Amino acid sequence: MRITGISTHVVGTPWRNLTYVQVHTDEGLTGVGETRMLGRTDALIGYLREAETNHIAGSDPFAVEDLVRRMKYGDYGRAGEIVMSGIAVVEMACWDIKGKALGVPVWQLLGGQVTERVKAYANGWYTTERTPEAYHKAARAVVERGYRALKIDPFGTGHFELGQQETRYAVSLIEAVRDAIGPDAELMLEMHGRFSPSTAVRIAHEMAPFRPAWLEEPVPPENLKALSKVAGKVDLPIATGERIHDRTEFRELFESQAADIIQPDVGHIGGILETRKLAATAETHYTLIAPHNVGGSVLTAASLQLAGCTPNFKILEHFNDFADADIKKVVKGAPQVDPATGCFELSHAPGLGVELDVDAAAEFPQQQARFDLWADGWERRQPK
Repeated sequence: MRITGISTHVVGTPWRNLTYVQVHTDEGLTGVGETRMLGRTDALIGYLREAETNHIAGSDPFAVEDLVRRMKYGDYGRAGEIVMSGIAVVEMACWDIKGKALGVPVWQLLGGQVTERVKAYANGWYTTERTPEAYHKAARAVVERGYRALKIDPFGTGHFELGQQETRYAVSLIEAVRDAIGPDAELMLEMHGRFSPSTAVRIAHEMAPFRPAWLEEPVPPENLKALSKVAGKVDLPIATGERIHDRTEFRELFESQAADIIQPDVGHIGGILETRKLAATAETHYTLIAPHNVGGSVLTAASLQLAGCTPNFKILEHFNDFADADIKKVVKGAPQVDPATGCFELSHAPGLGVELDVDAAAEFPQQQARFDLWADGWERRQPK
């Protein structure tokens, strides 16, 4: 079996573009992969166009390791976010083809099942009025849908520092959310790498009474010594890793013992097998894995294949229920959270278990998407 070519489909939303790639073969099998970009979609498409000619077309889709190696190193450059994201979408699609050809789910090809259910946590649910009353109502609606875990960034436009007034307001939002979800649900606290170590430590102490399940990216991810400083002064678990795009770059993070949970994005770090290798390394450091997942349903399906065969998998982020109402029809067989358990049931369908509806995807053309972290209320809007 050989790859004859790829087709690329961009599904636009006001704040992110979802890039789907179909890999086609000479035996009629087609696989699908996905990543999501914030402002770099055209660069990704350009890379994929060149990679198709240089590396992808004519390759054996079963030889995933070889194709990834050539795409990563074959052009004699350092692979950053664009290249690793391009590798990821093609790699996912190759696993999809391989699973379909053999009649088994991808997790079966990567070591076999270790769980039937994968716990989900809700993100994207709090694009509402930024008041304790509105957050209480929105959080309550999340748990009523069956979620047993959710994440929030309550810090407004805070950057490096957060004043006492802003801190008190953030506390009031977290207090409202904890009251809405009860004492047993997990509450993840997102900081988006915005604060200095001293500010992050102070905020962590303010938030400790609400028992966050983790403190995510308390400081900018580029400085691991700063992260270690925070980890040494707080008792909360530390999570990070969504902005690291090569698994080898996690080495120093593991050695520092600064993170309790790592959060690679399967769509940015080279795909399913690359993330599985990273998870195995994390296991040797007694570190859990909870992938970053704010893409669409194909990326969710790929992350669940990883979850199914990974012993140290903790939980999967889920955005689709809250950000993708209009575009859900783009992916057939999209994974759904069971409202009775707050978990995904592991798919036993061949490959990734999902299919891209190309006609539906065409209804949502690429946008000049914008995500403005510093705007009040996290405005996600189309430019005027």
